[in-house]
Amino acid sequence: MSGSLIIPATVTKFGVKTATPIESDLEGWKKIDGNPTMKTWVEYTSEDGSMISGWWAATPGTYHATYAAPEFVHMIEGEITITPDGGQPVKIGPGDAFVVEADFKGTWVIEKDVFKHFTIKLK
Repeated sequence: MSGSLIIPATVTKFGVKTATPIESDLEGWKKIDGNPTMKTWVEYTSEDGSMISGWWAATPGTYHATYAAPEFVHMIEGEITITPDGGQPVKIGPGDAFVVEADFKGTWVIEKDVFKHFTIKLK
């Protein structure tokens, strides 16, 4: 093979909160203490619909969450304690990165306003 091999690449860069936010609680999230609110900005959806990425913000309170798909999170600001049902609590703060598995069921105690980046693998 002679010459340079050029592999086309697509890069999608998105700004902070440029999409229209979803302002209702997401499916699988139930308020169980306080009156937390959430907003979700889906900034990217893959062409085949198998992945989404964006921003999520929430105010203090507690949700019980049930996950159907794995999620990668990079926490930008805030403090939360995530406790799997029957498991040990995990404290999360600014700069932390983590994965929530597809079979997760448990609580998210939002102690300080949260702003995070997420990527979810849907199929």
